[in-house]
Amino acid sequence: MKKVYFISGLGANKKAFQFLDLSFCEPVFVEWIMPLRRETLPEYAARLKMNIASPHPIVVGVSFGGMLVSEMAKKDPQMHGIIISSNKISAEFPAYLRVWKNFPVYNWVSPKLIKLTSALTRRVMGPKGATQQKVFREILEETDPAFTAWAVDAILKWENKTIPQNVVHIHGTADRLLPYKYVSSSFTIDGGSHLMIMDKAYELSTLLKQIVDKLTN
Repeated sequence: MKKVYFISGLGANKKAFQFLDLSFCEPVFVEWIMPLRRETLPEYAARLKMNIASPHPIVVGVSFGGMLVSEMAKKDPQMHGIIISSNKISAEFPAYLRVWKNFPVYNWVSPKLIKLTSALTRRVMGPKGATQQKVFREILEETDPAFTAWAVDAILKWENKTIPQNVVHIHGTADRLLPYKYVSSSFTIDGGSHLMIMDKAYELSTLLKQIVDKLTN
């Protein structure tokens, strides 16, 4: 069975993947490492990649994890990247996120307040049902505010302009954080939100199996 590596989104951990059916592979959940002072997103991605042992890995990244996968794929042409609810280049950010880069108010508030704002934003996006809500609360409680503060800064300063050819992009049409109209995706999940690894788990699991099977045959 093929080993597949998974990198979660900002503030999340492997619990976010529990709604997916990953029986088609041997899943390995990549743990976060602490960022260095003033470390950029590409620099962090390079260090995190050192924890992926396979020589020709398949790496799946969600949201922030997908941005890291894109950077890894640029440096390693033998890698197969799959990104979900994410973007490959900085130009795929919506305009309102790009504006934040020029007015970095996120640097003027405490990490704890950033964590609270992030939590409220996620609730607006809305995990559905009691089980998803419970998992979401657990993930938020385990989020490191300092890591979140660093990651927000690193994301908004990310200036990637190169689309890696070894990356497959899956995006949902109902993603409100990274709207579908701004990205160029390889596969589309109709009605998929930014949290579609939870609320479109069946469709996403089926598609992931098809992609991984194609990459390994």
